[in-house]
Amino acid sequence: MNEERRSSVPRPSRRTMLGLLGAAPVAGSALLQACGGTEPEPAGDEVAETASASSVDLQSWRELRPGGAYGRLVAKLAAADRFSGTVLLAYRGRPVLELAYGMADKARSIPNQMDTLFDVASIGKTFTAVAIMQLAQQNEIAFDDTIGKFLDGFPAEVAGTVTVHQLLTHTSGIGEYAQFREYWEASKTWSSVEEVFEGTVNFIRGMPRQPEFTPGTRWRYSNAGYQVLGAIVAAVSKEKNYYDYVRKHVFLPARMRRTDFYTKPQILAADDVAHPYATDPVTGERVDSTLTEMFPFVGTPAGGAHSTVRELLNFVRALHEDGTLLEPAFAELATSGKMVVPAAFGPDLPRQNMFWAYGFEATTFNHRRIRGHSGGSTLGASNMLSFYPDLNWVSVSLSNYPDRNAEMVNLERDLITRRR
Repeated sequence: MNEERRSSVPRPSRRTMLGLLGAAPVAGSALLQACGGTEPEPAGDEVAETASASSVDLQSWRELRPGGAYGRLVAKLAAADRFSGTVLLAYRGRPVLELAYGMADKARSIPNQMDTLFDVASIGKTFTAVAIMQLAQQNEIAFDDTIGKFLDGFPAEVAGTVTVHQLLTHTSGIGEYAQFREYWEASKTWSSVEEVFEGTVNFIRGMPRQPEFTPGTRWRYSNAGYQVLGAIVAAVSKEKNYYDYVRKHVFLPARMRRTDFYTKPQILAADDVAHPYATDPVTGERVDSTLTEMFPFVGTPAGGAHSTVRELLNFVRALHEDGTLLEPAFAELATSGKMVVPAAFGPDLPRQNMFWAYGFEATTFNHRRIRGHSGGSTLGASNMLSFYPDLNWVSVSLSNYPDRNAEMVNLERDLITRRR
């Protein structure tokens, strides 16, 4: 995507259920395209040596590579029109499996490819969290600072009580703006990045019943909390807005050259951005959400940036492996568990325990650590970013369908964490 097509600022997350009444179905069948691994299958001693080095047993290593059980599952789901998108598995920063299936734009018969940009939805919260952590690392923000230190206009019960720590861990008690019809009606009229960003923050300021519970006493996932964090980044940093800060201090150093907050007009004009496809609740047909009034103008700090599987791999490496984004102590602080997550959240994802860190999910499975974030939207997104700090594996899957393919996550986690 050309530089001139980049937006100057953001758009809101769509994790909540959205109505699709009145949306016109788009005709056209899905074209399936599979891309094999980036290297030939090693044989004999080379396979055994690599499997040994990766702490994955020999059979699991084979099942994670091209032609293995994981790739066959993805192909099966794509053939059943239950998956459309891209998948990447990497060991020590090197891709060992890359797959692309389905259509980025059915109407124009443009297939998904490995460099296709997808709406990463709530995975974008990790970008906002890293921005906050960078400012904390510079002593510009303290985790016990309250909202009122940086932003005005919030009720006293929120401004003087809710802390940065609570916003990061979804324990602030700030309600969810997406539950209000008034928000969606207002958002339909926003046609600039500034209107989306400021309009969303202003709506949160005026939401009733804040906080919904005593801050710090409960966990409740909150898009509103991350929008407020984005406003804090804008208020504290020397950049002119949140979007410019993230571009300069997160995307650029992490070599995420095409990752950005693209506007609706830019997405409609592009041929390298996947259109999200919702499922019509009546007919079951795939509906191009970009053609509906529910499709937002641009993303926000709570979600809605666009990226590729390869650039998200770069993000993990810059965060976890080489200290480009955060000093090691702050990277560990960002990704270590802080608040237990109720079992009702993501019940279909395998885990022994799940905690929320600062913008990241912190899970244990088979006595191994998993860090990352999921992202989804009924408008047409189902994503998962996972990295295994003990095992040097990274997994990224981005889809422009809303179908939550827990089977893929389950098999991946089982194979990667299986002990020899």
